[in-house]
Amino acid sequence: MGPLALQRRTYSIGELAKLFEVTPRTIRFYEQEGLLEPERRGQTRIYHEKDRVRLKLTLRGKRLGFSLAEIREVIELYDAMPDGNARQLHRLLEILAEKRSDMERQLEDIRLMQRELDDVEMRCREALSSLSATAT
Repeated sequence: MGPLALQRRTYSIGELAKLFEVTPRTIRFYEQEGLLEPERRGQTRIYHEKDRVRLKLTLRGKRLGFSLAEIREVIELYDAMPDGNARQLHRLLEILAEKRSDMERQLEDIRLMQRELDDVEMRCREALSSLSATAT
């Protein structure tokens, strides 16, 4: 499929929902938030390739812990990319660095929690072992 055919590809709300394993309600929510801008024909929403990419960015952003405002900013920067300027690209790099830093802090918190759980587990096993030894 050539680039022009790809640009002409359209999706119904059901097709997009199935493609990304989300509900149509989720897609409508992101539309209300201004993250998706489908074409309308009467009551029918027609989603284009641009909407598919925006939904993909939105869902990935949510998985990575981005707020809707951060996702909106990334999408706006993405939309401006073909004629984007250095300021936009620098801002996108800042957002990515902030998220990377947040994720590294979360990873360290998880590692600390795992060590604490290991310690509690070891104490429980020792207590059980002591109880078993005194019971026999």
